[in-house]
Amino acid sequence: MEKYYLYIVLTRTNSTVSKLIGLFTKDEYTHAAISLDKDLNNMYSFARKYTFNPFIGRFKHENLNEGLYKFSKNLPGAIIEIEVSKEQYEKATQLVNNFIENSNKYKYNYIGLIHNLLNKEVCYENRFLCSEFVYHILNQSSILDFNMSRNLVKPATLLNSKGDMIFKGNLKELKGSSVGYSSGGFQPMELRVAYE
Repeated sequence: MEKYYLYIVLTRTNSTVSKLIGLFTKDEYTHAAISLDKDLNNMYSFARKYTFNPFIGRFKHENLNEGLYKFSKNLPGAIIEIEVSKEQYEKATQLVNNFIENSNKYKYNYIGLIHNLLNKEVCYENRFLCSEFVYHILNQSSILDFNMSRNLVKPATLLNSKGDMIFKGNLKELKGSSVGYSSGGFQPMELRVAYE
């Protein structure tokens, strides 16, 4: 029987914003993304639109060799593998496809970052923090339920996900666009054209 997996990717870049978030939260990781494949080719999150401008954020396809990641010689990170049912995987893929198709209407939840740090429950329909987005996909796919408002989920909260930490260390040590291990022949469901 074929197995299905989703991947939570947690990172901490050396950007000023990441350092400030880390200063306030004292957490090991300050950014979260979700990948629909083990090689992280279909990895999505909410992050800055332009590498050197932290003030404009959006939903985006992420690549460990581009953007802020590209300029990090050392990229502390963790990859959590979660086994899911075929139905859960299909639902997660459907949700991600919806974000891809409607990417122009989604924005980074800057005010939500303040609410998150103040532990204040406030959600917006079309605005997400990175960890809020990852949790939204997993929660709406009936994979995870932390019994908390999605805007209060931090990257560190996702460490409590039911799954196996299959990598922890410098993500820059992973080769090329692949994380350096085989996905066992598993092919993810077809995604619509990714918003780059």
